[in-house]
Amino acid sequence: MPELVLETNGRTWTLDPSRSYTLGRDPQGDVVFDDARVSWRHATVSFNGRSWVVEDHGSTNGTFVQGQRIHQLEIGPGTALHLGNATDGPKVGLSGAPAGVTTPQGQPQQPYAAQGAGPGWAQQAPQQPAPQQQAPQAGWQQPPAGNIPQQQGGPAAGPGAPVYGDRSPTTFHQFSLGRVMRIGRSLENDLVVSDLQVSRHHAEFHSTPDGRMEIRDLGSHNGTYVNGQPIAKGGTTLLGPADIVGVGHSTFRIVGDRLEEFVDTGEVSFSARHLTVTVDGGKQILKDVSFGVPEKSLIAVIGPSGSGKSTLLKALTGYRPANQGEVLYDNRNLYKQFAELRQRIGLVPQDDILHKELTVKKALKYAAKLRFPADTTAAEREARINEVLRELKLDIHKDKKVTSLSGGQRKRVSVALELLTKPSLIFLDEPTSGLDPGMDRDVMQLLRGLADDGRTVLVVTHSVAELAICDKLLVMAPGGSVAYFGPPEEALNFFGYDTWADVFSAFENYRDYDWAGRWKGSQHYQMYAADIDAVAPQAVPMPAMQAMKPPKPQGWMSQFVTLVRRYTSVIASDKGFLALMVILPAVLGAVSLLIDPDRGLLPNPPNQAGRVIPNGTATTVLLILAVGACFAGAANSVRELIKERVIYERERATGLSRSAYLMSKVFVLGMITVFQGLLVGVIGFSSREIPEEGLVLGSATMIELSVPIMALGFTSMMFGLIISSLVKTAEKTMPLLVMFAIIQVVFTGCLFALNGTVGVNQFSYLMPSRWAVAAAGATLDFNKISPPEEGVDTDPLWEHTVGAWGMDMVALLALGVICGFFVARFLRRHEPEVMRK
Repeated sequence: MPELVLETNGRTWTLDPSRSYTLGRDPQGDVVFDDARVSWRHATVSFNGRSWVVEDHGSTNGTFVQGQRIHQLEIGPGTALHLGNATDGPKVGLSGAPAGVTTPQGQPQQPYAAQGAGPGWAQQAPQQPAPQQQAPQAGWQQPPAGNIPQQQGGPAAGPGAPVYGDRSPTTFHQFSLGRVMRIGRSLENDLVVSDLQVSRHHAEFHSTPDGRMEIRDLGSHNGTYVNGQPIAKGGTTLLGPADIVGVGHSTFRIVGDRLEEFVDTGEVSFSARHLTVTVDGGKQILKDVSFGVPEKSLIAVIGPSGSGKSTLLKALTGYRPANQGEVLYDNRNLYKQFAELRQRIGLVPQDDILHKELTVKKALKYAAKLRFPADTTAAEREARINEVLRELKLDIHKDKKVTSLSGGQRKRVSVALELLTKPSLIFLDEPTSGLDPGMDRDVMQLLRGLADDGRTVLVVTHSVAELAICDKLLVMAPGGSVAYFGPPEEALNFFGYDTWADVFSAFENYRDYDWAGRWKGSQHYQMYAADIDAVAPQAVPMPAMQAMKPPKPQGWMSQFVTLVRRYTSVIASDKGFLALMVILPAVLGAVSLLIDPDRGLLPNPPNQAGRVIPNGTATTVLLILAVGACFAGAANSVRELIKERVIYERERATGLSRSAYLMSKVFVLGMITVFQGLLVGVIGFSSREIPEEGLVLGSATMIELSVPIMALGFTSMMFGLIISSLVKTAEKTMPLLVMFAIIQVVFTGCLFALNGTVGVNQFSYLMPSRWAVAAAGATLDFNKISPPEEGVDTDPLWEHTVGAWGMDMVALLALGVICGFFVARFLRRHEPEVMRK
């Protein structure tokens, strides 16, 4: 029986070929490592019947052999593994003489990330290992973007040409002509990609009769991309010699008879070139900003108010693209390839991007359900959530409500939400705002750890206490220009001041000073920014704007169900809202009982002179019930969209369907308002005499009278959503809510006759209370209960006919549908601008 001896940290294990061995931080594993860079269940070593194999299980920081990240590798004596880092991660040495391994004793095999290759596909290793990445030195220069052939039909790429800038491919896969090579997450694929962003059966390469190659999408959830642009779901695209195919975090290119793969493990460079943002009137709020950062870096952006920090962040993330210039993600233009690269970028806004009423784990569970493909199993999502919780030391808080956490812990949860999809770039806007100095330090040290683990992190902050732990510092001057970029420890000497308070005072006192000119004339500029600034942006035509719309990871119905469940969980956890949901309509219905409690809602008999005396009680009661339903319905929804605006904006960028989001609100709030309308109607009508027979429902007159009240609550809720989608702050919703309720009182038709009043009557048709009161009035026969004055025609909306009742109800519900259309249009204003074009 072949044996292999595993050695690490002074301990040895003689491995048994009949079983597999788990490596990771899990105390229940076989080989346990106490190192944060090692994942909980990092990798396994097993014997496959022919040789020993090590398999990485999608670890956060990777498994490395001779500086190369591997996924699955045949190993033998002399092989050395590094977990979590290619150079100084925990080392695992292998020795012995296992049978079936032909590698000479002491000579490690060349790694080749097999990733579950299927029959007929020969995997080839690079002839030489990739050179180990060196730490960037002062004056680091980003490789020119021309290294990446991005346009179809460009020059042919020679063997071994890099996929990203100057990087070597992670893996080579040999083509067999005439066969199909399928890519996906499932093990039966020819090429297995261990990435939860990839569907189980994602795409496939195959050759055409004329010898050309094409890529076919297999109905993937997150899309298949060619040169950064999504191909049609289930569609096929011919590939040229320079075309790049994107699947999840992996990128492929065909070179001759083999497929080169580059796996984005997070170690990416990032740069901005000549970013300029101009607003209406021609005013520039961001002026010619250029800087470049290497991989695994932490960059802080500081500056006084009005220096364009927030504008810069929106430009760097694609939320509001710059009017001029370009943003390069590892030499790929973010604006032109946003649909693909959005999956690799995490953004933590200043406001929390989670529902505070939920527990930490439940909030992450719903986020994972929305962001991962529909074919991801609950176990896979659960494993990823637990891994992120452990990485950020949140596992002990997973069952606590977000509201019960400290400010620093809530920020960690927001970061955890973004880490679910393993982004390579993470942007944070004021993560330490409102935190005490201790929490400020904890958050910045967290970001330092994220960068050290193989990510590029950029943080906009007002805090200057922890700048020393950053790799680079970008200082913005008033007006939106760069005043300094370089090491944080050299910044104060550059400005000639002892404290940052003095620097910011100088910005304020000398606003007309040419801070950007001083920077560009300095030695620091030559060392840290001149090379980036000197490269002009690429003059590549923008693709068709409809191609910028990213695919949705979940189908519409799946998103709708998840959003309904999440919203229901949020409401159910708010005991105060649940109580108010019942008390408010009950009180409004009970108030109507105070109006002449002994009077019914029937027409008064004619007096001795034959004249009908109006029953004022009926109109007054209906007025109160209608206004109550209007107020309750609008109050339910008037803050719903504004309070979730930041959450919606972020989730929309990750593939959330706008209509699914809106319909989830309409469905849940609609159920609540319909229940409230029923409660208002039953309480208001139950103790009064009403007609024995209705127009539509026969003897169920009380239900027939309550239906317009229920529909009025629903339509008023839709009006509330319009208000919520228009305002900029939640404080502005209350005055508009009061104004809406008062307008409904005036246009019910109960206070004065609307019919025959030119202009006013036509305007009243836009008010839901007009149609709801008219429908109930048709059932009660308001033209007899409250007859018009002599010479004035009766109101046709109050006619005691089935046709009038039906027209009133159709008009009432049509107003709700029209409101829904406008809400959907207004929601577009709160989406990343690159998706709105």
